[in-house]
Amino acid sequence: MLFLAKLFGILTLIWFYMAAKNHGGPWLNWSIIGVIGYWLTWWLSKFLIVTPLAGVVPQHSVIEFLLTQSPVACAVCACFFIRKKLIASLAAGQ
Repeated sequence: MLFLAKLFGILTLIWFYMAAKNHGGPWLNWSIIGVIGYWLTWWLSKFLIVTPLAGVVPQHSVIEFLLTQSPVACAVCACFFIRKKLIASLAAGQ
């Protein structure tokens, strides 16, 4: 089940690299910020959402699968806002 989390972690790295390259930002800094933001949000949402609700949903169900993938969705949403903030700060600095 961590396959999607790892896949989106790599895609986040590429996404932030391409955003920095397209907007003229420091690509290494943005890539590191994106990956750290992704994994930090993923771990926080895993411990704050999945762990408390894991005993409530039935085992081996679709709801369990969706619940275990919810940290990926939270992390991607957080990365969207982190990327938006980086682009805005770059535009404000120029």
